Amino acid sequence: MATARNFLFIMCDQLRADHLGCAGHPWLKTPTIDALARKGVRFANAFVQSGVCGPSRMSFYTGRYVSTHGATWNRVPLSVAEWTLGDHLRAAGRRLTLVGKTHAMADHHGLGKLGIDPHSLLGRHLMEGGFDPLDRHDGHHAETHSPYADWLRAKGYDSTDPWTDYVISALDEQGAVVSGWKMRNAHLPARVAEAHSETAYTTARAIEVVEAAGDSPWAIHLSYVKPHWPYMAPAPYHALYSRNQCLPVSRHPRELEDQHPVLAAYRRQEECENFMRDEVAAHVRPAYQGLITQVDDHLGRLFEVMDRLGRFEDTLIVFTADHGDYLGDHWLGEKEQFHDTVQRVPFILYDPSPEADMTRGQASDRFVEAVDVVPTALDALGLEPARHVVEGRSLLAATRGDPSEWRDAVFSELDYSYRLARQILGRAPDECRAWMVRTGDWKYVHWEGFRPQLFDLKADPEEFFDLGAEASHEAVRGRMRDRLFDWMRGLKRRTSVTLAEVERGTNRYKQAGVFYGEW
Repeated sequence: MATARNFLFIMCDQLRADHLGCAGHPWLKTPTIDALARKGVRFANAFVQSGVCGPSRMSFYTGRYVSTHGATWNRVPLSVAEWTLGDHLRAAGRRLTLVGKTHAMADHHGLGKLGIDPHSLLGRHLMEGGFDPLDRHDGHHAETHSPYADWLRAKGYDSTDPWTDYVISALDEQGAVVSGWKMRNAHLPARVAEAHSETAYTTARAIEVVEAAGDSPWAIHLSYVKPHWPYMAPAPYHALYSRNQCLPVSRHPRELEDQHPVLAAYRRQEECENFMRDEVAAHVRPAYQGLITQVDDHLGRLFEVMDRLGRFEDTLIVFTADHGDYLGDHWLGEKEQFHDTVQRVPFILYDPSPEADMTRGQASDRFVEAVDVVPTALDALGLEPARHVVEGRSLLAATRGDPSEWRDAVFSELDYSYRLARQILGRAPDECRAWMVRTGDWKYVHWEGFRPQLFDLKADPEEFFDLGAEASHEAVRGRMRDRLFDWMRGLKRRTSVTLAEVERGTNRYKQAGVFYGEW
């Protein structure tokens, strides 16, 4: 039975779990998100299935781990055979409207094999990962012929590429136009007016959908491109925080001694070499925080509309991120690796059902994974749970105080075959995989072709001291390796038939006219 009519799936890009007021950040102002946490449940131990945008999002969208959905990197398309949340909703006569970013790549090989015209209605649906894109904006590169670019030009930004020339550019102290791609410019305000920024525009489009729907049911993926790089915020958010209002960089000199070979190779990449310098992290973090507060302010606009329309009474809301951002922690930049800095993300679930009243405002330590979003949405909307393909679990039991057993570990993966680190290490493209299992006490990472990593999370919660080569911890590594193998054996690879179809077809060979084995 449905307990929600609408679904609002909010995702920020590259937002760290420790960068919210409700998560304990001493200076960062996020009153809107904090208020949502008081209305719902904040899951403090939520983890993604990959520290990379594309594979992480495909796990969010399919409810499946990277090893089963197969989109292991940003440039690897999700197979057209995979079912996404949009597909599940479409099968039920509904649609999932996209406003913002998805990182979905078109599976041209799959479309070609099936003879599907990519310009047909079905082809466009499959190319967009099952979403109905009102306005897709990934915010990674110039989009000269996008709705956002056209809108900016209509607002007076006279450029064939207003995103590059205004949204991620600034004027320096001498009045010269400089690029937000250069992190040295992160202290400057973007040339675009705040009201015309990516965050403001994306929020406005989502508000349009909610207002236009009236009392008709809707499902929206509101996917912000920020606080992902380029780290350039419009005024006044560029100067909202000072360097001494940022969290200290978390790293230890021991991390640079006897480095794991893959991490050593990563630290030779440009983004990591720069973030290893103290002045880079100190310069970028205030702008990063400003971008977060800007998202929070605009979410306030959306929530005011929802409140006025009574939508908090019938809308399930998920607020999360696709991964974190090192920002210099662990002598790294960007994301991808397996530290909690990247793998743990904000996760707030607002359940409108009166059954959830007992848990409102709680912070739960239960392990949550990205794969849980799809089954939670299907459960709340009263739709078929698709247990033969979905590998996550509904979180509604957690919001409604159900004390049933819960998972004791989370899992993540990395395919670094597209990265410079692969070439530094001399690895072939099919030799660059890693898998993580994390429990409450230990984190273990299996690297193909290299020694594992192991962290004692009770004694070393900051993950400074890698025990992956310590002889004294071989027994622990063995147990964690077995735990990883147990998980791999349980992945759902039989996806072309439902569990009910298997039940109906069991021991039915004689009814089909097959009489083998008789005497």
